[in-house]
Amino acid sequence: MIEIKPVSKVDATVAVPGSKSLTQRALIAAALARGTSKLIGPLASEDTNYTANALGQMGISVEREEDVWTVYGSGGNIATPGKEIFLGNNGTATRFLTSVAALGYGEFRIDGEERMRERPIGPLMEALQGWGVDITSVQSTGCPPLQILSKGLTGGATILPEGKSSQYVSSLLLVAPYAATAATLEVNGEVLSKPYVAMTLSVMSDFGVSVECNEEFTSFIIPKGKYRAMEYEIEGDASNASYFWAAAAITGGRVTVSNVPVPSLQGDANLVPLLARMGCEVKRDGGGITLTGRERLKGITVDMGDMPDVVPTLAVVAAFAHGKTVINNIAHLRIKECDRLTATLAELTKMGAKVEEGDDYMVIHGDGGACLHGAEIETYNDHRMAMSFAVAGLRVPGVRITGESCVAKSFPDFWERFAQLG
Repeated sequence: MIEIKPVSKVDATVAVPGSKSLTQRALIAAALARGTSKLIGPLASEDTNYTANALGQMGISVEREEDVWTVYGSGGNIATPGKEIFLGNNGTATRFLTSVAALGYGEFRIDGEERMRERPIGPLMEALQGWGVDITSVQSTGCPPLQILSKGLTGGATILPEGKSSQYVSSLLLVAPYAATAATLEVNGEVLSKPYVAMTLSVMSDFGVSVECNEEFTSFIIPKGKYRAMEYEIEGDASNASYFWAAAAITGGRVTVSNVPVPSLQGDANLVPLLARMGCEVKRDGGGITLTGRERLKGITVDMGDMPDVVPTLAVVAAFAHGKTVINNIAHLRIKECDRLTATLAELTKMGAKVEEGDDYMVIHGDGGACLHGAEIETYNDHRMAMSFAVAGLRVPGVRITGESCVAKSFPDFWERFAQLG
């Protein structure tokens, strides 16, 4: 357990680790490329190590040095692992590597922690079956563990029955160039978290494969091709930067995150304009973004369907604002590392906040933080919960974070960098 010490006002410049989302996408593209790629500034964390280790089981070597990872691409040839691929609670890797395994020839089994066995993957399985993949949920739950009897992708047309997780779309797109014939993908319903799909398309384009799609990201034409090996530089992680911007917002201080650029490939950087709507001042600062808080923040109404990972961050800031904040279109928070919708509101309630919960929305009735008090915060083994509620402790005495080591999933030295704000 760690207790956060309140500060009067923050004034800091920080750098955050590389983007987890970009690191995992670039790892897949580099692994499938022909030749040697270098990833500059990748995130070294529990999740990205799971991805790199699994690629190693598939015959693709990843040499990990402090600031550069070297990936020896296989040109799309996937070896059959000698044992099960275990991916912890890494939802992105589980969904991405399920499709990578489908490119191989042989039996693959993919599993994870207990929570991962509760996170759905059925729609991705259906779409892969449309490309000729023999894939089953071992326990018939539509969740891992998965068994894949691989013989490559046939390509042609397939349908993803829902777009509630952009990771399904990204997983299919990343491997589609290696199908036997040119592939098409249609998505039924609205695609949530569209910036993550845009990020995938950008990474694919940088590695040499361009995809045709419509504006809604529901229809894709993916040509046959192979990724080219390259040097790829990875932006700082906007999701992890959110906690530092939020710290400035609630203390009326200033924080510069030096390595999240404008514009950014990451949808979560769009938290910054939301904080501006609440009253903060924002400016571009070299290669980064500076946010300065204000003494009085105001509540807002917002659709956060495209940036679910920073919902807990905004919810904590909203508890220090004046007036009602309504966050809509967030049902997909329920299938993250924990049910983040319910969990975020439960911990805010524990601190004294007045909140409301709907199926796909939350409401926080802010009073400037006057009603808030210290509490022991349950993290549910979810890194985003730990880091979001650490922000609250900068204003409220007695905030204690349990299970604080869960930040290793995406930000191993978070507590050391967060301490710089003091």
